Amino acid sequence: MTEETDRTQGSGSGELPDHHAVLHGTDWASVATASGTGEHLPTALVRLVDPDPLVRQAALADALRPVSHQNSIYPATTPIALYVAAILGHPALAPDASWSVRGRATGRPTLLSLLDWLGDTAYDADDQCLALCELDDSEELIGGCEDMHAFRDVRPALFHAVRAFLDHDAVDVRHTALTAALPLAEHPALTAHRGELAGHARRLLATEADRLRRDRVLDALRSWGCDTGGLENAADVEARRRYAARAAARAATAGDWPGEGYSQSPPF
Repeated sequence: MTEETDRTQGSGSGELPDHHAVLHGTDWASVATASGTGEHLPTALVRLVDPDPLVRQAALADALRPVSHQNSIYPATTPIALYVAAILGHPALAPDASWSVRGRATGRPTLLSLLDWLGDTAYDADDQCLALCELDDSEELIGGCEDMHAFRDVRPALFHAVRAFLDHDAVDVRHTALTAALPLAEHPALTAHRGELAGHARRLLATEADRLRRDRVLDALRSWGCDTGGLENAADVEARRRYAARAAARAATAGDWPGEGYSQSPPF
């Protein structure tokens, strides 16, 4: 990273560097991914804003898969996240420009895929994941925790980029942006935005049927101390019952191992 990009990442100020600054100010060959270094990433990242949606669709795998392995955070994750957040408003990513080429469907709009990736990555670096990471003092996991901290430090910048889409005209964009914003809002500097997010969450729950989105929204509201009783439908209540039963079964299985909070992982 350049000195300027480093300072922006560490400030937690919510200031997002320009995507060109991230692209050209990062020493990609020195940041690790799941499959080596990130020296190939600049080419893939540039293609994320290509005018051709088919090119962008192929670029998603090349740019994001190297840091999407086993729900882990890598050294390359943070600069990629900053770049992705910085291009969310790029004209090439407007949903109406992403659906088709000459009348042929091209799959999901790139904007939605990028918002999903930011949200999924934020969930992989949330407070619970960090706590689990810090339980293990192995050298490998200590490095992973450092990478997680680096990502967590830039959550304000990522959040403000995502927040711009909470009132988008397209309902799928609004709902995808909200699902991405919720885990980012764990950052202490963003607690003032939780009331706003709760309002968006209630509107989502009034119409959204997707199970994962509903679960994540309801979980966030509960974690903020909101009463979700009047927001749940029958499917939510049944899903909560199933999750509780599975958690109880896992706890019972774990109790079969010596020491109940065994210090070494069982041979899964």
